[in-house]
Amino acid sequence: MDETVKPLRAPPHTSVYADQHNISHLVQTMLSSLVVDQPEDPITYLIRLLQRTSVDIPRVLVLGPPAVGKLSVAIKLSAELRAVRVTTDSLLEDQVHSTQELPADQLVRRIQQRLNEIDCFNRGWVLEGIPQTRLQALSLQQAGVIPEHVVLLEAPDDVLLERSRGKMVDPLTGDVYHRTFVWPLDGLVAQRLEEGRSLSEEHRQAELQHHRCEVTGLKAAYQHVLKVVNADQPPTDVYQQVLAFVRTRLRSRTPRILLLGPPGSGKSHQARLLSQKYKMVDVCCGRLLRSVAADVSALGEEIQSYLDVGRPVPDSLVLQVLEERLSRVDCSCRGWILHGFPCDLQQAKSLQEIHPPNRVFFLELTDEVCVERISLRATDPVSGQRFHAVTRPAPSSEVQNRLKTRPEDNTHSVTHTLSQYRTHTAALQCVYPHAAAIDADQDPHSVFESLQSRLTAD
Repeated sequence: MDETVKPLRAPPHTSVYADQHNISHLVQTMLSSLVVDQPEDPITYLIRLLQRTSVDIPRVLVLGPPAVGKLSVAIKLSAELRAVRVTTDSLLEDQVHSTQELPADQLVRRIQQRLNEIDCFNRGWVLEGIPQTRLQALSLQQAGVIPEHVVLLEAPDDVLLERSRGKMVDPLTGDVYHRTFVWPLDGLVAQRLEEGRSLSEEHRQAELQHHRCEVTGLKAAYQHVLKVVNADQPPTDVYQQVLAFVRTRLRSRTPRILLLGPPGSGKSHQARLLSQKYKMVDVCCGRLLRSVAADVSALGEEIQSYLDVGRPVPDSLVLQVLEERLSRVDCSCRGWILHGFPCDLQQAKSLQEIHPPNRVFFLELTDEVCVERISLRATDPVSGQRFHAVTRPAPSSEVQNRLKTRPEDNTHSVTHTLSQYRTHTAALQCVYPHAAAIDADQDPHSVFESLQSRLTAD
């Protein structure tokens, strides 16, 4: 590392302070509001924005296929929250195109104009049925339109097609009913109902198919603020689930993830997957120490002296390196995934004092599987690729003949390392009593899905 160029560092305990005072959420709110509203006087605008932060301003998306009940839910939700309901029709009053046909940049501009108006700013908004595509969702995010909650209503295709055929609308309130599924209790309301806008069967099928093609992308775009609700149940039950979700305050927490597990459990691989998807910093303790050792510095030379003779680097040096790395701005802003440390009780306590993780996962695997995974793996010195005698054999005899096995990967060494890990596991679990256990004896994709499903859990 060039000693003349110091990487930006955040003060100690910055991430802890940010969590306690909800700084990430506040900064995100201010930046997204500035981008959307583009005020002439940003300072005065931000002061006004800070003065209203004691009141939760709803920013909600209600999404789903045709006839799933978005309109009814959005109407009730906007009334309950006293928020502005923004719809396709209200955005395109002077247009004949639907938002599906409107180019993403034009849609974003129209939404920005609407959300810039004072009623949306002061009361919040419920955006109904928009975005409809992943491209629209990404364009909105890039423009700073960041919802606090996203509700995705789902129902089987046959239910949706049946609902679309019997749609009835109250011309006075805009409430939607159905001849079979939802009929008003008030007889006066029932008398004034009118047939809803009817589409051809081909058009219904086409709209439904379009949604099915886009729904995976929409889920991915809003995965951290998303709740999927089964709409094939009584409307009251659907709405109560939506309301309960929207009333929860989702606070943004900068992820500080710790992956623990025996050798061969896949910590490095899962850390790489998490880093690639969520843009968090992958901090492998062993790799970090080797990187520092390669630097022309007093600390690097001291660490290298231990690596040269195969001795463990003292905790004091490891913690010095970790504190410096985890304090950099990229870790403080984007979050991090640490693996390879801590290995015992004292190391875990020391980490808690400088950079406590807020998500801890134990990747669980039996000793037999660990030994098999490690002792049967080898590396091609030409390509650098790693192969396994059972799960990923070499592609040819030529590659097989030149494979090299690391000394620390022999059965005796792996068994010794496993014994050390098992000795300290109970103590580590005491330090992290709320850690989640992940079954690592499955394919890597399934392990990754298990990690993802727990990342946003309280």
